[in-house]
Amino acid sequence: MSIAAEKKIEINGYKHTLFESGSLSKEELLKTSIQFFEHLDKRRSVRDFSDREVSKKAIENLIKSASTAPSGAHKQPWTFCAISNSELKSKIREAAEVEEQENYSGRMSESWLRDLAPLGTTMEKPFLEEAPWLIVVFKKVYQLDETGAKHNNYYVNESVGIACGMLITAIHNAGLVTLTHTPSPMNFLTKVLERPSNERAYLLLPVGYAKDPAYVPDIERKELDEVSQFYE
Repeated sequence: MSIAAEKKIEINGYKHTLFESGSLSKEELLKTSIQFFEHLDKRRSVRDFSDREVSKKAIENLIKSASTAPSGAHKQPWTFCAISNSELKSKIREAAEVEEQENYSGRMSESWLRDLAPLGTTMEKPFLEEAPWLIVVFKKVYQLDETGAKHNNYYVNESVGIACGMLITAIHNAGLVTLTHTPSPMNFLTKVLERPSNERAYLLLPVGYAKDPAYVPDIERKELDEVSQFYE
């Protein structure tokens, strides 16, 4: 049997391909893990966006990176809607601010508002128009085939959440900035973007370059021992 043939086998009648890990030495692994942490530790949620252009091709690559995420039964239950159209962005901002006005004037509890105070957030969301791109992530609660028949998806929230984390990481790795915007409720996004009945808005991410200068809250992340427990 040739080396090429050994890279493809069948298990229970389904094709499998050889996984080639390219594993690192112990020293390289430690170095790489530290470098990656230090890189991600510079990531911040930014609300001040430059009008500097970001190419459609770059956004496509970010979405392709996010779509490498694992998903239940490999159903890939997500749709990434990328919006640069200024009219659509204005409609999204207008609808989002209606919901945010309701949140800040009554839906949010006093303790919630106190927790948000250090972040300096308000019901006004200018970044929804200022960022060159908005990426709205929709979760597919079920699949629809060409006949309109429904098919199950599995672990949808978990799968889409992982994909969103990978998208945020890809955005940071590209030297761009974003923030996680979750206007609640988000049904207006389904209407504005005319999405099908099996999709629900999950997350909205403005994407672009940070304005110069841009300021972010002077806050700190929890230490390792506050977010982890090791059993050795």
